[in-house]
Order: sequence, then C-alpha cells, then structure tokens
Amino acid sequence: MLSARPHSNPSRRHRFRTALLGTLSLLTPPLTGGASLLLLTAPAARAAQPGLGSVQLTFSVDSADLYVNGAPQRWQNPPRNIAGRTMLPLREAAALLGQPLQTSGTQVQLARLSLDTRRNTATLNGSAQPTGTVASVGLVTYVSARALADALNGNLSGDDRTFTLTALRDGGNPMSPQARFSTDKNTYAPGERVVYTEYPFDPDGADITARRWTGRQDAYFQPGTYTVTLTVTNSRGLQSQPFTRTIRVEGQPIDTPLTYALKYAQPGDAFPDPQILTYPAALISPQASPSYPLLFSDSPEIPDQSGVLYQDSVTGRARLLGYHLNGLGRAARLYVVARNLESRPVEVRSERLGETAPTRIESILGQVTLLEYFASTGGTTLTLAPGQSAAVYASPTLSAGSGVNVMQDLSTSGRVELTFVMLDDTLPPTPQVIQQLPYLKPDGRHTRGTFPDAVRTLRVTLGALPTRLIIGDGRVDPAVTGTDVLTGQPVRLSGNYGVLYDLEVNGAAGTAVALSPRGGLYRGAMNIQDGPITQTIKLPRSGNALKPDEPVLLWRPQSDRLNIDFVPSSGSNLPISLIFYRAGRAGAEGGVIKTYRP
Repeated sequence: MLSARPHSNPSRRHRFRTALLGTLSLLTPPLTGGASLLLLTAPAARAAQPGLGSVQLTFSVDSADLYVNGAPQRWQNPPRNIAGRTMLPLREAAALLGQPLQTSGTQVQLARLSLDTRRNTATLNGSAQPTGTVASVGLVTYVSARALADALNGNLSGDDRTFTLTALRDGGNPMSPQARFSTDKNTYAPGERVVYTEYPFDPDGADITARRWTGRQDAYFQPGTYTVTLTVTNSRGLQSQPFTRTIRVEGQPIDTPLTYALKYAQPGDAFPDPQILTYPAALISPQASPSYPLLFSDSPEIPDQSGVLYQDSVTGRARLLGYHLNGLGRAARLYVVARNLESRPVEVRSERLGETAPTRIESILGQVTLLEYFASTGGTTLTLAPGQSAAVYASPTLSAGSGVNVMQDLSTSGRVELTFVMLDDTLPPTPQVIQQLPYLKPDGRHTRGTFPDAVRTLRVTLGALPTRLIIGDGRVDPAVTGTDVLTGQPVRLSGNYGVLYDLEVNGAAGTAVALSPRGGLYRGAMNIQDGPITQTIKLPRSGNALKPDEPVLLWRPQSDRLNIDFVPSSGSNLPISLIFYRAGRAGAEGGVIKTYRP
C-alpha cells in the first residue's frame, strides 16, 4: 500500500509536483464539462469531460486542492492517511472520475469493487480486501486509493504525499440519451447574461422528453466559480448521466439583479427590488365613464345548507361575482338564476364569463377565473318570457369542501331578478324549489351586496421614474361602497374584488411595468393593450407572488399609450402596486444587451 511519510523532503515534493503538473498541462487541456451520477455527486466535484478517454486526478493527502486533467479543483473532503493507507472520499472520487455508483441500502458498487458502508468492508471481484480498505470519517465514506485504482483497472503512482490516479471513464448505457450544452463563453462579469445552447441527443433518435438543470442561472452576480449540470430523459424513460460545465465569474459588474431584470426578464418573471416603497406615487386622475353595477356574493362564504346567497334586480349591463365553498357536507352546485320581471320577453346575454370550479385550492380560484374571463369572447343569449326563470350560470358539481369562483358580465333588454343559490346536487334550480329556499344570513366576516361602480377608469401621465401606482389599499384607492339589498345595510368592498380598473398610462414607451404584492400572496392576471398588441399576462408565470420586494414583470410597452385592464383576483391579497421603471437598453446602465435566445 502507498502511504504518506511525515518527514519527507518539502523541496523534493515541490519539484515533483511542478514537473508533474507541467507535463499534465501539455498532455491534457483544461476540463470544461463532464458527466457524473447526480444523486451521489458532491457539489464541488466535477466529473470528467465525456470526450476524454482517461481521467487523471492529481492530489495530495490532507489538501483540498487537486487537479483533474490539469484543471484545478477542490475537494469538499480532502484525501486522508488512515492507518497507513492513502484514502479518498468515495462519492467525490467517483464523481470526479465519471464513475456511477450503484447503491442498495448500505451496499455500494463501484465498477469491480463492492463495499458495505455499515461494516466498512470491501470485495474486489468477489475477493475480500484487507481490513482498512474502507473507513468512515464522520458521515463520509473513504476508500483506499489503491483499491479504487484496481477496481477501475487504473494506475496509481506517487511520491510522498502527492499522487496521480489515472482511469478510463465509464462507458455508460449505450441506450441512454446524452446530455449536452454549451455557454457562449467560459468567464463572465458579474451580472452578465449567460447564453446556454442545448444540444442533447438520443442514440436511436428517441425524443428528449425531460430536462433537469442544477446550478443554472441566467446571470451570476457574485464573483466565484459555478458548476452547471444538465440531465435529460428520453421517451423510453432512460436518463442520461449528468453533463457538467464550470463558469467563472470575475471582474467589474455589468448589471445588478434589478438592471438585469429590466433588460431581460419576461412577463410573469419576478425580480428583486427592495426600494419599491421609496418610489413616489404616480398622480392618478379618475375619469367619468359609463359604468354598471357589481353584484357580489361571498357571504356566507361557506354555506352549510341549500339556500339563497344573494339576490337583486338589474336592467342593462351588470357584473356578477360569486365566491363560495361547499359546506353542505355532500355534493352541491352554485347557480345564478335570472327571472324576467317585465310584462314582455327579455333577452339576457352573457358577454364575458370566467370560472374556476371545482377546486380545493383557494389560491388558484381567482387566477383561473380571470384568465378565462379575459379570454372569453361572448356567449349565449337567453330569451325569457314574462315571469320565466332560467340559470345564466350553473357550476360543475362541487364535492364537500371544494369551491367555485365565477365572474360574469351580463346585458339585459329589460329588468331581471338575479339570484345566487347553493343547492344540494339532487335539487333542480326551478322556481318552485327556489321559492321554498331560506335566505341565508351573512357570516359576518365576508361581503355581499350590490355596488354601483363595477368599472373604475383612471388616467396616469408618467413623469420621473421609477414611480408606483397603488391599487386596493383603501386610502389612495378607496374601497367601493354599496348596499346589501337583502338586509338594507350599507356595505364596503375591501380590496375592490370584481371591480375592473380601466387604466390608461401615457408616456409609457420605453418603460417596464411590474406588479408588487403588498398584502401577501397574490395570483392573478391582467390584460394589456399596447398599440396593436393585446395580451393577457399570467401573474406570476408560475407559483405565487409573495414578497413585496420581488415585483413581477408585466410588460415593456412599445407604444406611448398603454391600456391595462386589471381586476383584483379573488383568493389573493390586496393591496398591490404597479411599478413603472425605465426599461433597460443598450448604452444605458449595464451596457449592451445580448439578444440571442437559442
């Protein structure tokens, strides 16, 4: 066995290492990528580049520094001299050598070497190895460097405390896909965009159906060395070995996280900005415009029996918003029933409809409803004879505890009575059934009522940037007020849920607009009109907007006038702020913009 001698000649070690590394630098190029078994790879370990035939580790006992094919690396757990043997950390060494580990409980297989990590024993091709071939230091399993070389049919050489282990990389499964990617360069400035080009392939041409990245960022803002790994899966369910490249970040910063986001963030992306509350509020000019009533039904939010939730009559246009959970303990449905109060036929037309049902996840109720609402382009028309009733909305069947959120714009050619009812699934919404239903009392925590202004029209002319526009705080943007016609009591709609904000922003060209959640979790949608472009934006792109100092990008306007339709999302928290920034551009802070997107 090779072992370290504590009283070796330092100058001799230095001459050996210098000569050896000089030779390595001529024989092997610096390593820039590789493959390893992801679950067993220590974060600092980087496997051999797949294109290389052999992998060569040059290391010293008790030193975190090593060289992999001439490229400097660092151990997380340095080699040790244990009982006279030179020992390497098993999992790190396997990763660096590009060798997969197969594990089953305490049994580990590495090429021809079998280990029991509980008993610290090993066999090589079935032959028991000497005691001390395997050792544990804390939670880290070490293996003899000599045994590792023998298991891989490799070569171990060295002098004193410095050693070189050379072995062929693992050939892998010939049926597995191959992960591959490149970056536009190897060294970046802090805040510089990294352009990734993926080119994985399958040996038999099967589709690549999944990709898993670790360590990937579009930009790195702190100097240092970063490891990026890609693993792919094909349509047969076979997974590649991880493919790895290393990125170096150094020099003067190009962008901060904020200026980078203003250049590159996509609508729906979140980015950091802790200064939001320091930005001045935009000057808002309310505008007189045609409006119509909002009939709002959210109390009792969880009815425990069949009954009338809310009721009022309208003529012309109206918006309905219902938000309820089924508390009946059995299957039920929510209906909105229209009854003609005129002595002539009346048409009831559904102009827009958004719905989420059934679901037990409250945070998605409002977002899905708004996405459906903005996507709708008109619907059915019902013609009601005098006194006739018909459901203008009927939810899917709601299991016990599941919920429904519906927002609907109606127009009528005469006066109709609109009734929100929750019914046991076995009961039809006929006039005879509804007439026998009780009027359910409000729950004291939520709101119901009729509010005269379902549209709030605002105009803003931008000046100095950044600036913010506050919605739903009850002070700068006051809550709408109305009446619960079933009790005659005045009511206040905190958050203005169901109110459509018709916002016109002038001077918008060259800006970036973002949403900052100020009251907690927010998950919704907005509709943008930018010149000839109309787009509904999902907010955020995935998950929930949670942090006030992490706004979500809405849009980068191209036209001077930007129109935004915004409805506070049911199930989310208000207030929110719309933040207007000067958009990142070439020649401004941060310099050039990389436009290539492979």
